[in-house]
Amino acid sequence: MEQLLHYCWKHKQLPLYGLVTTTGQDVEIIDVGLHNHDAGPDFFNAKVKIGGTMWVGNVEIHSKSGDWYLHGHDKDPRYDNVILHVVENANMDVRTSSGNLLPQVVIHVPEHIRDNYQELLSTDSYPPCYKAIPDIPRLSVHSWMSALVTERLERKTEDIRQRVGRCGGSWEDAFFVTLARSYGFGINSDAFETWAENIPLSCVGHHRDDIMQIEAIFLGQAGLLDLAAMPERYREEASRDNYYNRLLCEYRYLAHKFSLTPMNHTLWKFLRLHPQNFPQIRISQLASLYFSRRASLGNILCCQTVKELEAALSATVTPYWQTHYNFGQASSKSSKTLSRQSLHVVIINAVVPMLFAYGRYKGNDEVCARSFSLLEELKAEQNNVVKMWHNAGLDAANAADSQALIQLKKVYCDRKDCLRCRIGYEYLRKKTKPHPQ
Repeated sequence: MEQLLHYCWKHKQLPLYGLVTTTGQDVEIIDVGLHNHDAGPDFFNAKVKIGGTMWVGNVEIHSKSGDWYLHGHDKDPRYDNVILHVVENANMDVRTSSGNLLPQVVIHVPEHIRDNYQELLSTDSYPPCYKAIPDIPRLSVHSWMSALVTERLERKTEDIRQRVGRCGGSWEDAFFVTLARSYGFGINSDAFETWAENIPLSCVGHHRDDIMQIEAIFLGQAGLLDLAAMPERYREEASRDNYYNRLLCEYRYLAHKFSLTPMNHTLWKFLRLHPQNFPQIRISQLASLYFSRRASLGNILCCQTVKELEAALSATVTPYWQTHYNFGQASSKSSKTLSRQSLHVVIINAVVPMLFAYGRYKGNDEVCARSFSLLEELKAEQNNVVKMWHNAGLDAANAADSQALIQLKKVYCDRKDCLRCRIGYEYLRKKTKPHPQ
């Protein structure tokens, strides 16, 4: 219920006048302040008139007064500039670490907000707010979707910054890792990121003109040249396969030369994977792309449209994999290029976040804006999350919208964080029940 008190204070869902402190002083709320989600008081720089005197400072909110001591605020100097303690149950006086007696005011969560919140938490339907969606103004929905897609790019930017740090400050290497992660298409994304960070690109660069050596390092570092990584029924045939033995011989030489250690092959997932998505197929595509040099960060930064990015990122497998899905197992010939839909997934999950992150790093607004333009140019993703929101009454017009809806579900719905969601805000403030669908 304390979070509901935060909600009511933040959104002024309480009387702004006619309040009194527990000692009888009149209280007038001028500005509720800035909500703080980190350590320290709950709201910064609030303006409150108490007993005719204007106070500017911080506000702390608890369910009951005793929580002030339970949380140790009476010993924490960061809380000495609190000007008002807001509670639902004033069961004792409270003092700061400097000994000052804090004024307290009692507020109560309105009954309709409490009931609506309880309904959000207890409903079995998903998303729980689906009843309210048809009644929300389209302008509010559009504003929230715009904020969500930006929020999602900000989160991915932080992921990329961490990769840059792990790559010794190299944005080029971090883009390779980000690109590789997108080739996992969810199921093997973590494994592909682990693999890419295990590729010494500075060493591979010395052999960039030899596709077989690139593929040897790529597959070797993935642990996929280990016979134990292959289905048992293919191991004997693989051990007699000429191309496999050439790759293995080349990898052993390069591994000794550069002191390489392969990753654990058990990190790769094969169960229920379509053969087109087998890690060795995707890695061969990445080897071809790396060999072509078309997917360098510099080249990607020069691409202005989705069509240009499709040309830059389009890649096929090396000749051996055109007739194989596993070592030693021949199949009908296929170029095994990424489909246009898969290319768009790579653009959404790798290129767009990298452009946004790099634009922020360089202070280049044009590059940041291009990331949004690309999302708006791409069709909305087709997945279970987008379908769920469609059934609830929220449609995705393009990839920017589908990314916003994914952010909404993962960060707000899955965590039941309805109090920070604008749809949740609209749901909670209604004094009448939203109409059923």
